[in-house]
Amino acid sequence: MKKIWWKENVIYQIYPRSFNDSNADGIGDLRGIIEKLDYIKDLGVDIIWLGPSFKSPNDDNGYDISDYYDIMDEFGTMADFDELLEGLHSRGIKLLMDLVVNHTSDEHNWFEESRKSKDNPYRDYYCWKPPAADGGPPNNWISFFAGSAWEFDELTGEYYLHLFTKKQPDLNWENPKVREEVYKLMRFWLDKGIDGFRMDVIPLISKRLDFADGEVSNFTNLIANTYSNGPRVHEFIHEMHQEVLQHYDIMTVGEGPGITKEIGNLYVGESRKELSMIFHLDHMFMDYGDKGKFYPKPITLPNIKKIFNEWDEATGEDGWVSIFLDNHDFARIVSRFGNDKEYRKTSAKMLSILLLTLRGTPCIYQGSELGMTNVNFDSIEDYRDVETLNLYEEAKANGEDMEAFMKAIHEKGRDNVRTPMHWDDSENAGFTKGTPWIKLNPNYPEINVEEALADSNSIFYFYKKMLAFRKEHSTFVYGKYKDLDPSHEKIYAYRRSDENKTFVVVLNFSSETVDFKLPEYYGGLELCISNYDIIDNGDLENIKVMPWEGRIYLKK
Repeated sequence: MKKIWWKENVIYQIYPRSFNDSNADGIGDLRGIIEKLDYIKDLGVDIIWLGPSFKSPNDDNGYDISDYYDIMDEFGTMADFDELLEGLHSRGIKLLMDLVVNHTSDEHNWFEESRKSKDNPYRDYYCWKPPAADGGPPNNWISFFAGSAWEFDELTGEYYLHLFTKKQPDLNWENPKVREEVYKLMRFWLDKGIDGFRMDVIPLISKRLDFADGEVSNFTNLIANTYSNGPRVHEFIHEMHQEVLQHYDIMTVGEGPGITKEIGNLYVGESRKELSMIFHLDHMFMDYGDKGKFYPKPITLPNIKKIFNEWDEATGEDGWVSIFLDNHDFARIVSRFGNDKEYRKTSAKMLSILLLTLRGTPCIYQGSELGMTNVNFDSIEDYRDVETLNLYEEAKANGEDMEAFMKAIHEKGRDNVRTPMHWDDSENAGFTKGTPWIKLNPNYPEINVEEALADSNSIFYFYKKMLAFRKEHSTFVYGKYKDLDPSHEKIYAYRRSDENKTFVVVLNFSSETVDFKLPEYYGGLELCISNYDIIDNGDLENIKVMPWEGRIYLKK
């Protein structure tokens, strides 16, 4: 397997709006991040993934970009960005920026020109279609954020495509001028010295040009079969690699809605010359019902293991993925995969072992190192996320059980991870001296950075320990992976091994003590790490694995 820095590094995602506010306007900003660079350095991560910071009217919190060459007013100036980049690089930390080029804001100059007339030079920068015979939308496609994916524009009497909000019109990648605009803006940021891009919904950029109706009854299938993996997607990404990426020592991470394990290596295989890695979303979508995230279905631990196992086998030594368990679009890691009540600290530590020992480049979301939890606001009025608000109104209009829908928001809503970072137990958790753009999680007096740094047994220090341990042992980067008991309902046990070392990881995904015997004999194992204070003699005839315990053994 090819050895390279971005396989060995660990990413830390910052959602700028919610990280730290330096000017008391209630919104996190770039100077706020600069103030906390030593905290990030102390944790021990290698790369910052900075959420979208470009100029934006913020219909979707920065994922609707109106100017790719300027910084969002709320976040600061280009001088602030340059200082942030220098501050990171001087601490040996790289910077990954969010590349959002499936769509722009409807306030981008390209779109403002595009909608003026059918013969405007920018018209073909976007996907415009005449109405169907009945005057309605060109097809039955629905938006990720509820309602039709088409918006009628009175001025020219045509519809434009928006797979997300109506203020996020989709770019037409069939137009070579659009592609060259994208490559130009990428060069601008790379020439500034950034270290790569996280590419938002990148498999959506190539449209199926017959614009046939899709299977709207199952949204996950609609994404995979209609919106993603279009006929020219690999041509476009390969061209991007040839024109831009290959000329810099950088990394790229493609967000992968609709990318299945069978086609993953088409995006990330070394010989393909496309992307460094992808965030596949199978484990994040696995509990979605036919109608989407707010209609969840039950899952089991073997379901989760099956996805990791199959992706590891499918990528093999040719491909690469990023390992993540939460980000700005999903629920908090400890609330979704752990026990955020009785075993919050214990299960958060256990999940950090999983995150940092699977094969792939790990990505930690801000606050996970504190064990921050889902927020569970009582009122829909307290939520800010456009997806949550739109789908709530749609459910209400359809006469659905809104108590059940609110429960689903508490479990799945994106604002769970977008509440402000907890720095201390003062007012607004030290995030802002103003009024925060979204309410804080009321548990911040107990869960915050100041508390974590004062407690040698905190989740923060366990993450720090795990990050150092992973750096010390390249087996967790390049070593082979094998699930040792795929069908066990409570224990996730796996082996990471190379020619030098063999590690065995044992994780209890339950609130019960489990008697567990390893199905493979190793002739003696030495306990390296546990999230419990235990003395282990290496007797694997019958391990008593405590609730939410995680252990790492080294073969002696």
